[in-house]
Amino acid sequence: MNETMSEEFWQGVEQFNAGQFYACHDILEALWIDSIEPDKTFYQGILQIAVGLYHLGNHNLRGAMILLGEGSNRLRRYLPSYGGINVEELFTESVDLLKTLQQESLQPMANNKLAENQARLLPSIS
Repeated sequence: MNETMSEEFWQGVEQFNAGQFYACHDILEALWIDSIEPDKTFYQGILQIAVGLYHLGNHNLRGAMILLGEGSNRLRRYLPSYGGINVEELFTESVDLLKTLQQESLQPMANNKLAENQARLLPSIS
């Protein structure tokens, strides 16, 4: 655990990695609302990726792509790491997933392949 990040943040990270994206959203949104820069944009980036993954789980491909893109863009300024988080890994995995979703959205018949590989493609926070 990094001393600069709150216990609540680490709870959000655990929820993210457990695939509990809506619960992660709730925690990070509360932190985001009360924070100041530079933490504010960092929280928002992770929050948007979590919501994007939540949308993906609900088969809202468009919402997933929008939020994965916005969240990834917000995390760029925190590369390679911030607050004890390997931002580069989260960023790369999120962008890779976004590219896969964009390709799959152009080939609707391939959505079954995406569903089969979805768990393998999901980013994690380390």
